[in-house]
Amino acid sequence: MLPALLLGLVLAAASSAAEGQTTRYPDRPIKIVVGFAAGGGTDVAARILAQKLSETLGQSVLVENRPGASGMIATEMVAKSAADGYTLMMGSQTTLAIAPALYRKFSIDAARDFAGVSAAGVSPLVLVVHPSVPAPSVQDLIALAKARPGTINFGSGGLGTTPHMAGELFSILAGIKMVHVAYRGEAPAINDLLGGQLHLMFANLSAVIGNVKAGSLRALAVTRIKRSTLVPELPTLDEAGVTGFDMDSWGGIFAPAGTPADIITLLNTELRKIIDSAEVKSTLANAGFEAFSSSPEELAELVKEQLGKWGKMIKDAGIQPE
Repeated sequence: MLPALLLGLVLAAASSAAEGQTTRYPDRPIKIVVGFAAGGGTDVAARILAQKLSETLGQSVLVENRPGASGMIATEMVAKSAADGYTLMMGSQTTLAIAPALYRKFSIDAARDFAGVSAAGVSPLVLVVHPSVPAPSVQDLIALAKARPGTINFGSGGLGTTPHMAGELFSILAGIKMVHVAYRGEAPAINDLLGGQLHLMFANLSAVIGNVKAGSLRALAVTRIKRSTLVPELPTLDEAGVTGFDMDSWGGIFAPAGTPADIITLLNTELRKIIDSAEVKSTLANAGFEAFSSSPEELAELVKEQLGKWGKMIKDAGIQPE
């Protein structure tokens, strides 16, 4: 009788301890990894969410920048991290749908390697030029590029990033030839655009909205098929004569595959409260980011749709993998 009683007590204690591992989560700092330099679009959103998540979880949530290979260095690192909820990633179509197809040395499969937590929102891309570029409109820019083929350069945060793909699509649809200059993140590219080393960029609105408002960059159009509510005065590229141009940059929080379902549920619940709050929607809007949350399943469907879309785009643009 006594051994059976002792065994029951041991099993009960073990069960309680196992439950406690999750119910105590988080009991140490969490990090959100961003695959680009500080100051870019995904970094801006990640920092806003990290601050609020710290408050709701009662634990520090830190942003760690790991730039390189269009976000793939960070993506691979997170994929190989412990699936315990303490290493998350601000992912996007760049890191999960575009760059994996362009970097042969990285074998990332978004469906296999990651568990979606929640979408965070979308940052419209905006076509911005240095004020010295004699092109007050999209059609003026196209005319300039046709008159000077191969001499107009555009920057991006790296090969295979969404801004890079936007530039390639623009070249195809407008019938022009531009030179792509890749950087290790969007922020360094913006710095060179501000300095006049670049002619133009398709940048995340969240990364250049301050420069546009200050007049240090001239915005010509947004890349979405419908005007952005954040900058309704700007025409779309479709309206400006580049028919069918429709592109933006979404972001979401992901965890390594195998992260316990109850941790994913907890994070999703807290993130949705944060993202859907009027305060955070306003904060993100001021930073050029249109907030929206999702269930993990909805985020998985978004990734699946984006994989098909960008696979076709890469093929049509004739961009060769590295």
